[in-house]
Parts: sequence; structure tokens; C-alpha cells
Amino acid sequence: MNTIKKYLFQFSLLLISVYFIIWYLSSVINLFQTSQWFDFIRWSGEILLIFYALKRKSLTVWIFTSMFIGAEIGLYFPQIAQNGKMLGSIFLRCIKAIIAPLLFGTLVVGIAGHSDLKQIGRMGLKSIIYFEVVTTVALFIGLAVVNIVKPGEGIAKPDILEEKIIPTSPKSWQEHIIDIFPENFAKSVSEGLILQVVVFSILFGIGLAMLNDSKKKPMLSFCESLSEIMFKFTNIVMLFAPFAVGGAIAYTVSNMGMEMFLPLAKLVGALYMGLIIFLSCVLLPIAVIVKVPIKKFISAITEPVSIAFATASSESALPRAIEEMERIGVPPKIVGFVLPTGYSFNLDGTTLYLSLASIFVAQVAGIPLTIGQQILICLTLMLTSKGVAGVARASIVILAATVSQFNMPMWPVYLIMAVDVIMDMGRTAVNVIGNCLATIVIAKWEGEYKPKMDNEKILEVNEF
Repeated sequence: MNTIKKYLFQFSLLLISVYFIIWYLSSVINLFQTSQWFDFIRWSGEILLIFYALKRKSLTVWIFTSMFIGAEIGLYFPQIAQNGKMLGSIFLRCIKAIIAPLLFGTLVVGIAGHSDLKQIGRMGLKSIIYFEVVTTVALFIGLAVVNIVKPGEGIAKPDILEEKIIPTSPKSWQEHIIDIFPENFAKSVSEGLILQVVVFSILFGIGLAMLNDSKKKPMLSFCESLSEIMFKFTNIVMLFAPFAVGGAIAYTVSNMGMEMFLPLAKLVGALYMGLIIFLSCVLLPIAVIVKVPIKKFISAITEPVSIAFATASSESALPRAIEEMERIGVPPKIVGFVLPTGYSFNLDGTTLYLSLASIFVAQVAGIPLTIGQQILICLTLMLTSKGVAGVARASIVILAATVSQFNMPMWPVYLIMAVDVIMDMGRTAVNVIGNCLATIVIAKWEGEYKPKMDNEKILEVNEF
């Protein structure tokens, strides 16, 4: 029965994909004079998709389904679709409410919670250096891909959409540096100055880590609870995501037409292109240089990466990843430190996505960004992207924070929300691959990696 459901879902997706491809081609080159057959294919596929969503009861499936329902409403009921903007605005307001407490809690716990870096010493310093170098490379790969592919260019922006434009008189580099540091934490939160919130959280976390255990434990417990609460808050808000995506897509289609799906497809393609480049040009050379046993490593990460890809959450793959890394010879003390720390500091796929998506927003809105501004955005993302690997689609929160920080319009985020589910799976899988590789790299660096024989060979030796 499950196999039948799977094939029905895949068939419906195929029908819908074929329809939209032909729809776009026919609208561009007037290939067909009638669309009756295409209407039949479209409606059949969407009905199957709706039935599957009702049966499956999955948030991911409903978000995907609502994208097509919203497109239909925007296409055939444009007057009703004008109200869709309200749903998207409500959702983004809730997302903005999450940003400051979520970042504060996760960053403080990520820093103060790992105060045993003083005890671990050399290994902790090596881990942080490795994480920051690799994630920085990921950021700039995303930046390069989005500037080459330019997925957001060519969209005719409707006049009725609100937008914020980057000021015509840009700030000097001295003013940018001054703006990083908060003068009032409450003011930074209320005005959405997220970089100031990040700097305050980092300094607060360092100060908390310097206290003895008895004094820091109450505040650390509070921050851990705050972080967990905001993760649950995020999950609650995400339940509204199908309505927000459907409404936003309906509103956008009613004003921009079906052509909006082409840049979204280009965005998804650009992301996966960037992830492939990162895997083949960064992680693979690292594995070769460090002399990681490639076949054994691939065999070990297959299951945790599959779990991460299917659930779009790195946290769900953590137990299996720990087990597999220990099985292939990484000492438990290194696995127990590097993997959890990596979940806060080594989000390769997420950082690549964020750099790509933030520039996509500027391209869609028609806002030119200098290389300096793009690098500044990347530096901001290096800080704001920490600690979000445990929550599916939490990177939308970080993207909204970055867009708000640089006074870019929020409406292109509506478009990204429609395909964020598809992109989340790929970037989460890369997060897990990067963290698993990091455990072997640090173990090799420390001279403590001891490859174990396969179970079959062990049995043979014991029997002999």
C-alpha cells in the first residue's frame, strides 16, 4: 500500500511538472492553441496531490501542495488572491518575533555550554578554526554561483508591492563597524538590528563561560530553556506555513503571472549546483589530503545523510552519525565533542544557501549590491547562521533577519518559502556530510584516528 501511495505521489508530481513546463513554453512561443488537455492533466495531478496530502498529513507535503493551490487561485481568482499578501505578512511577522530570542539562546548556549574548550584546549581550537574556514568557503561559493547564474534577474516587479531600498548615500566603513556594536540591547531587538543582537549574545556567552559552574548554571539553564522554547515556537509558526506560502504565491501570481516559477527553478538549480561544487571541490579534496578512506566513509554516512535529507533536520541524523563515526574508528571523545559543536559552527550547506538566497532577494527586488556590500552580508551570515541545524526550515528565520538587517524588501522571501522545502533537504544533507568529515579530520589532526576492520574481517580473525 505504501508503494502505491509513493508512486501516486510521484506520478502526480510528474504530471504537474510536465504541465507547468508546457504551460510556460506555450505562453512564450504560442505552441498550442488550446489548453483543454493541459487543464485536465493539471487538475488530475493536483487532485491526486491534495488527496495524498490529506492522507500523509505532512507539513512538507502540505507546503508543496499549497504552492500549486496558490498558483491556481492567483491565476483564476486574482481578486481573491490580493488578500493572500495578508497571510504572508502575518507569517513573516511571527518569524521576525522569533529571531532575537532564538539567536540569543542558541549563541549563548553554543559558547557558554562548550566552556570545556579550556579543558579540551588544542582540539577545541583546531575544530573552531576548521569550522570557520570551511563555512567561509561555502559562503563564497554560494556568492559566486548566485552572481554567475543570476536566478533572480528578469522578474517584472509589480508596483503595488512594498519595498525598502538601500539608502542612496551609503554608510562609510567606519559607520558600518560602529553599527555592529549595541548601545542598548532592547533597542537592538525592537529595531531588528540583528547583528547587534548577535554581538551582544557572543559577548554575553563569553562572559558566562568565564564564571564557575555554580554561578553560570542558572543562566545557562535559562538560555537552554529559551532556546528550546523558541524551537517549539518555530514549529508552531511553521504550522501556518502552508497558508502563508499559498497566500503569498497566489498574490504573487496574480500580479506577476506564471513566469515567477522560472526564477524559482533557477534558484533551486543554483543551490544544488553550489552544493555539488562544494562537495567536489572542497570536502572531497579535504578528504583526499587527510587520507580519509573514501569508500568506508561513504558507506558510514549513507544512512545518516539519508535521514537528514528525508527529514530536512540535522538533529534527527545525529544519533546515527555518532554511532557510525565511532564504528569506523573515530574516538568517542572526539565524536562527542566535534559533532555537537559542528551543529552550531559548521553548517556548510546552510551557509551556502543563505549567501545565495540573500543575494537572490536583492536580484529579484532589482537592488544592485556592490562586492563590498555582498561580502558584508556574508560576514553577517557567518554569525547569524550559527545554531540553527536542529530545526527544519529555521534558516528562513535567519534569511529574514539578514534581509531586514540590510534594508532589503521582504516580499521576495515569499517566493523562496515556496521552494524552501526542496532546498532544505539538500543543504541539510551537506551539513551532515561536513560534520561527519570534520570528526575524521580532527581525529587525524590529533593523531587518534584508528580505522577499524569490517565486521566480517573481525569475525574471521576471531574464528581463526
